[in-house]
Amino acid sequence: MKLTPIDITHRSFNKKMFGLDESEVNDFLQQAALAFEELILERNSLRESMREKELQVQDYKERDQVLKTTIATASQMAERMRHDGEREAKLIIADAQQKAETIMRDSRDSLRKMYQEITDLKRVRIQFEANLKALAQAHLTLVEQGEKYMPMIGLPNVQIEMPDAGTQIPAAAPAATAQAPSTATARRTTSISPLSAG
Repeated sequence: MKLTPIDITHRSFNKKMFGLDESEVNDFLQQAALAFEELILERNSLRESMREKELQVQDYKERDQVLKTTIATASQMAERMRHDGEREAKLIIADAQQKAETIMRDSRDSLRKMYQEITDLKRVRIQFEANLKALAQAHLTLVEQGEKYMPMIGLPNVQIEMPDAGTQIPAAAPAATAQAPSTATARRTTSISPLSAG
C-alpha cells in the first residue's frame, strides 16, 4: 500500500492504558507528513527536471544524428564533386590537347602548302623569265635575219621614241639604212634589253 502525507496526518491509533502522549504523536505525524510531502514535491520536481533533461538529451541526440548525417552527406557530395571535377578537368585537358594537336597539324600542313606554293611560284617565275628571254632572243634573231636578207627600201624620216631613254632618234634614211647591220643590231638590242633584263 502506497503511503501519502494525508495518510500519515490522519492516521489514528488504538488507545491503551499507559500509552503514548497523543498530542506528541499527532505533532510527530504532522511533521513526518510535511517532510514526506516535501520529499514527494522534491522528487516530482527532480522527475520533471530529469524528464526535461532527457528531452534535451534526446533533442541533442537527434541534432547530433542530423549533424552526422549532414556531415556524411556533405562529405559524400564533396568527394563526388571532387571526383566529377577531376574527371571534367581531365576531359577538358584531353580536348584541349586534341585541339592543340589538330591546330599544330593544320598549321604544319598549311606551312608545307605555302612552302610548296612558293617553290612552285619560283619555278614558274624562272620558267617565265627563261621563256621571255628565249622569245626576246628569237624576235631579235628574226629582226636581224630580216635586215640581213630583205632588201632595203626607202622609208621617210620618222622620229622613234626609245622606251628606255625617252629620247627621239630620227629614223634611218634610205641612204643611211645601208650601213652595217651591226649598228642596227646594237640599236635594237638597246631597245629590247629591258625585256630581257626583266
